[in-house]
Order: sequence, then structure tokens, then C-alpha cells
Amino acid sequence: MVDVLSFTTAVTVATGRGMAVLPSRLSGPAAAALAVANGAELAVCRRDMSSERPWSLSPTALASAPFTPRLVLPSPNGSAIAAVAVGLVIAACLRNAAAAATWALSHGYGTSERPIAVIASGERWPDGSLRPALEDGLGAGAVLHHLRTAGCRLSAEAAVMATMYEAAVDVGNAVRVSASALELTAIGFSSDVEVAVELEVDPHVPVLAEGAFTSVRPDYALVARTAGPACSELR
Repeated sequence: MVDVLSFTTAVTVATGRGMAVLPSRLSGPAAAALAVANGAELAVCRRDMSSERPWSLSPTALASAPFTPRLVLPSPNGSAIAAVAVGLVIAACLRNAAAAATWALSHGYGTSERPIAVIASGERWPDGSLRPALEDGLGAGAVLHHLRTAGCRLSAEAAVMATMYEAAVDVGNAVRVSASALELTAIGFSSDVEVAVELEVDPHVPVLAEGAFTSVRPDYALVARTAGPACSELR
């Protein structure tokens, strides 16, 4: 799953520091109760951060916030999807798209028995309805590009997303002028956009198990032996 601005980017940064990140479908009291039940800290809204509560969806803040072993990180899109997803869930973004694709292939995913779905989380309009998100389309396209390069066949829809990523002259700038990035910039968090558009700089792959994302690294030697024509169609 892909939520570039900002859930999966934040998860990649936090788990890369050794934190376990618990997704939450709900915020407020429900998320607080989840944190208490799991002995975790609770992330707050960006503008509510303080010295006592330095954790939020801000990847920039999570890169320098005090270490906490477990963190509940609510969000209305990426975190909500992860919290209710069935099956193995990997958090991918522009920072770790290659690593995420490589890890999936090295563990036997991308076959008819173990298919892969790449989910662009999207965003919301002010009334709460869903809207497409360019940054998530590009992030999903990055993952699909690496899967296609490894020999996987893509569905028509997935192929279009991969081609969109491949055809982008400047992925970073495309994200910077997206609606989501402009919203973050307007409230003073342009640094989060800059962290999100750093392409392929992170080898960490957050994998959801027993209710929490933790970081793993792909076995590049293994994927070199397993990737190829055996990969099945991806959607």
C-alpha cells in the first residue's frame, strides 16, 4: 500500500529507526485506547506536536523525535486501510519503492498463488469524500515499475500507472505541485514533502505483522534467483 503524503513515508522513516508502528482506523479516544492497550505512544496532529508529544504523521518530525519502541499512528487514509487489510501488508513510498518490490519478489509474491495488489491510498476532499492523489499514483507506479522490470506481467491498469511513473520527467517536482503537497506547504510542512520526494534512498521495508509495522530488508541475492517470467499479472 502507498500513501506518500504521508502515512507510508512516515512509517518507513519510523520503522527505519527501529520503532514498531501500529496503524489505527480511528483517531481520538479509540486510538488512545489502542495505544494504552499496546504500551505505545500516540501520534498527534502535526500542529499539535509539543515537547511532550513529539510524534505525528510528519516524516520530518519522526526522523528526529525521541525514540519510542511502539507508536500508534492514525491517519484517515493509509493507516485506516492498513488497519483493516487482509493478508500481508507492505508500506511503500517513493523512498523505498525498489526495496518494497524486491522484498515482495524475494518472498515469493507476484505469482498466481501469491498475487500482489498495489493500492494507492488516495486523499479526501473537505467533505470527507475520497479524491485521487497524484503522489500516490506516482508512488504506486514506482513499485509497479520495479515489479515490471523484474519480469512481472501487469494488468492494464497497473501498466498505465507504471508507465506514468516512467514517463514523469521530474517525479519530485510533480509531487511538490500536487494538491496534497500544496496543502502541507500552506500549513508550514513543506519539509515533509521534501522528505517524501527523496527517491529510492531507504532500504527499509515496513511489513505489518501482529498489528504493527516493523522494518525488514530485502534479500537482493534471493530475488535475483527468483524474479522473472514466473511472476504473474499484478493489479
